[in-house]
Amino acid sequence: MTSAGDHRTGPRETLGEYGAAALVAGSSAAVLVVELTSLRLLAPYLGLTLETSTIVIGTALAAIAMGSWSGGQLADRIPPLRAIGPLLAVSGAAVALTPFAVRGAGALPGGWELVLVLTSALSIIVPGALLSAVTPMVTKLRLTSLTETGTVVGRLSGIGTAGAIAGTVITGFILISRVPVSGILVGLGALLVLTAAAFEWRTRGPRAAAVPAALVLVGGLTAAVAPGGCDAETTYHCAVVVADPQRPSGRTLELDGLRHSYVDLDDPRHLEFPYVRAVVASIDTTYPGAQPLRAYHLGGGGLTVPRYLAETRPGTRSVVSEIDPGVVRVDEQLLGFRPDGRVEVRVEDGRLGLRRLADDSRDLVVGDAFGGVSVPWHLTTTEAIGDVDRVLTPDGIYVLNLLDSGPLGFARAEVATLRRQFAHVALTAEAGTLDDPRNDGGNLVVVASQQPIDEARLRTDLATAVPGWQVVAGDDLASWTGDAPILTDDFAPVDQLLTPG
Repeated sequence: MTSAGDHRTGPRETLGEYGAAALVAGSSAAVLVVELTSLRLLAPYLGLTLETSTIVIGTALAAIAMGSWSGGQLADRIPPLRAIGPLLAVSGAAVALTPFAVRGAGALPGGWELVLVLTSALSIIVPGALLSAVTPMVTKLRLTSLTETGTVVGRLSGIGTAGAIAGTVITGFILISRVPVSGILVGLGALLVLTAAAFEWRTRGPRAAAVPAALVLVGGLTAAVAPGGCDAETTYHCAVVVADPQRPSGRTLELDGLRHSYVDLDDPRHLEFPYVRAVVASIDTTYPGAQPLRAYHLGGGGLTVPRYLAETRPGTRSVVSEIDPGVVRVDEQLLGFRPDGRVEVRVEDGRLGLRRLADDSRDLVVGDAFGGVSVPWHLTTTEAIGDVDRVLTPDGIYVLNLLDSGPLGFARAEVATLRRQFAHVALTAEAGTLDDPRNDGGNLVVVASQQPIDEARLRTDLATAVPGWQVVAGDDLASWTGDAPILTDDFAPVDQLLTPG
């Protein structure tokens, strides 16, 4: 016969209201933290595109569905109090290992992309499904009366949603801007395992907590000795600064694994990348000599062009809109940028920065927020280009760097959109790029103005600055763009146009 006090030595069969709320809210928040940080982890390898976001969100939702379904079935087969601790411990270990698994798969040579995709999917599905199984387990424990089924299920569902919102807000507004992604995931993994240990201690005793505690110790040691892959993990990028072995003062800024900017710490006049020389040649065609300019730059990166203009055109004042404060810190700490009044960097979205500029206030607008396999689509539209035209003087020019590949669907659409707004548009690119639908990608530089562009001089200046580049304008440019769509705020399928067809 069992005495009244014997149940205290075995697993408890109930869970308090506050404990249940904490488990449901915490596990739901953790799923969203994993989802958001997965986007950052995959960006260096797949790009921060609409397709990448869709894959991550879809995979996370699939994990939630799988976990909720299987967790409910499991709750009817085994005591939930025995399952919750292991679920938290295993999910915590999986979360902590995620950054190392994804970056290891991303470092594999070409031809192993499938391994990266599978590793990335598992890094979301495994912890997402395990964490999502916690809610039905807790619900089963809290359902003590059929007359309160709706109340219990509705309350826990609302608490889970609130937890997911909190995880999203805290990650997006606080964690990613202050903590490296790997640190977020390792820290979350440790927190989940510690929660598992505390839960096991409470429900099954100190011995049951030993395994989760050991996982935390091993995970902490692994994180301490594992090397990081970034010089700085910014809000939007994994930033790496690479020294040029051929030029001691040369530095290349890589964002998410792609070469973004080149800066010579000792000589701002040195322009390494061909497309940057094409941008400068386009500016010199319209404004020969050392005439000072009032310039605005959409996108900062390494601030190569603003620094060049400040050095070669005394009196020039450049305003730069750079959305990523981490990139600005890299400029100052690793790329030698010193604010001196000639270049003003504003940490802001470029579209919002444009709106703040007065009409007819700029001789030059340079668009260089286009890099990698992702493009800030809201800077490509008719409405955005109309704002560029508004801030330019009647004689001003818009010089835009584009990066596209394959059939160049995005570049054609963007040029067509520019031609809708500006009376004169010229496209420059390496010879052969525009006519080869199988090209591997490259930079194209577009010049747009309401005044005629001196095409002959532009060809001459390009031949000097970037030998082998061509200029296409007028009827030839209209033929090249063909029936490309006009991009608007209501219709701008930029990610799809960028995908080689």
